[in-house]
Amino acid sequence: MKEDGWSQVIDSNHLFKGAMFMKQYSDLEFLRLSRWGKFSYRLNSFFCGIPQGIKNALFGAGRFFKKLGRGIGGEFGELFRTFREGDWKTRASYLVMGFGSMARGQIMRGLMFLLFEIVFIVYMALPTGGLFWLKKLCTLGDHGVTKVTEVVYGQTVEKVIPGDNSFRILLYGVLTIFFIVAFIYTWRLNVRQNRIAEGILKSGKKLKSGKDDLRSLVDEQFYKTLLALPLTGIVVFTVMPIVFMVLVAFTNYDGTHDGANNLFTWVGLDNFNTLLSWQGGNNVYSAAFGEILSWTLIWAFFATFTNYFLGMFVAMMINKKGIKLKKLWRTVLVLTIAIPQFISLLYVGKMFAKNGLVNLSLINLGWIRPGQELPFWEEPSWARITAIVVNIWIGIPYLMLVATGILMNIPQDLYESSRIDGANAWQQYTKITLPYMLFITGPYLLTSFTGNMNNFNVIYLLTGGAPTNARLSTAAGSVGHTDLLITWLFKITTGAESKYYMASVVGIMVFVVVAVISLVVYNLLPSIKNEEDFQ
Repeated sequence: MKEDGWSQVIDSNHLFKGAMFMKQYSDLEFLRLSRWGKFSYRLNSFFCGIPQGIKNALFGAGRFFKKLGRGIGGEFGELFRTFREGDWKTRASYLVMGFGSMARGQIMRGLMFLLFEIVFIVYMALPTGGLFWLKKLCTLGDHGVTKVTEVVYGQTVEKVIPGDNSFRILLYGVLTIFFIVAFIYTWRLNVRQNRIAEGILKSGKKLKSGKDDLRSLVDEQFYKTLLALPLTGIVVFTVMPIVFMVLVAFTNYDGTHDGANNLFTWVGLDNFNTLLSWQGGNNVYSAAFGEILSWTLIWAFFATFTNYFLGMFVAMMINKKGIKLKKLWRTVLVLTIAIPQFISLLYVGKMFAKNGLVNLSLINLGWIRPGQELPFWEEPSWARITAIVVNIWIGIPYLMLVATGILMNIPQDLYESSRIDGANAWQQYTKITLPYMLFITGPYLLTSFTGNMNNFNVIYLLTGGAPTNARLSTAAGSVGHTDLLITWLFKITTGAESKYYMASVVGIMVFVVVAVISLVVYNLLPSIKNEEDFQ
């Protein structure tokens, strides 16, 4: 009696006992399985591999921290050995940066180190410098704006005396911390340069002069010159704002506590507890976050894969032999990209309104009666489905262009060979076209999915998050049934309350969700695991 697919995959005696007891098949044995057997094997491999994946992740984290500890210990050990074995010039450089370089004739290099140390000391010692901001950072301010009454020329005048500004304290405190990190790195580089220079002199070689350093920056080390400005821009305009945003999540910064007229303070993990805790009666934020996150994932899934497969289908139809006016069809589709989304989405949103063009046309055709207009934006299910359909109209042209280029690169010999073997159109698609497309566009699918999770334009311009979710009306931002996490975050910051701290918490959670999905899927992509399969 022929065994079914399930029995072909896993021995019943070892069922649910983990990946180590799961029967493993070679490539040839796997190909001999039935379709259900292959599906069952893959499904069980996935679930049985979860414990091993968790184990690998824990061991990986342990190896990372172990390596980090060894690296830090190695740095301290090298600093100690350099001071113990170095000459007096190297030891003096521990206190006066650049002294050893200048004493060995590398004047320009030494002056650069010394100038940076002077700037750092002056900045930290100023009355409103680094130490001042670090001290204030602990409390985010001690006293706010005060108002006093004075009599001027017989009239009572209210005078405003400015106090601390929590926003400035947090901002300059973050800048000071980054400046301290930069100083520590530069000081470590100064010590290492002295050790290298001392070793070169001991070996009888000559040190580089200032001209040699300048020549090196435009020759063999030109990459450092090119990367210096972009790296600085990334730190200043990307890393610092992210750190600032993360710190805001641990404060009560909102429209009431703006930092100037009314100081905001540190609140610890209270904001995270408000968003994630279901204990107690005040769990509206938890409910809102869970519901919006669920819809965001559903939206991202359909917005990604409907565009992907329909765009691929349109590209295959246009590329099909015998289709006339191919350039015309491509041009018509590309025109939808040329129109700014701000215009097209607002127009489409009005077109599907209760008194919009679509409902009026249906009434004129006699398909519906006045007062029975279709609730495209009034009912939650209708609004969500309509938003997905409109996004298909927007996204298909992009996927059509991407798929057209990839489909043209698939060797036609594969299709001719499959036709000789008796394969029909569906088999050619599932065995040749789709695997090739998925292999090439795997990373694009991942970026498209994460991009759709943060797709602000489509949802906000179409529905504005409507219809309003009455059950979650007490949450900040007027939560709607079509709101994504990104649109909810925007509403939280622009409402009357302007709860920036809660928006920061939501932003952190969006980052965590997107990062986890990206890392997991990225490591499972065939494009990454088997890069040479289609070469």
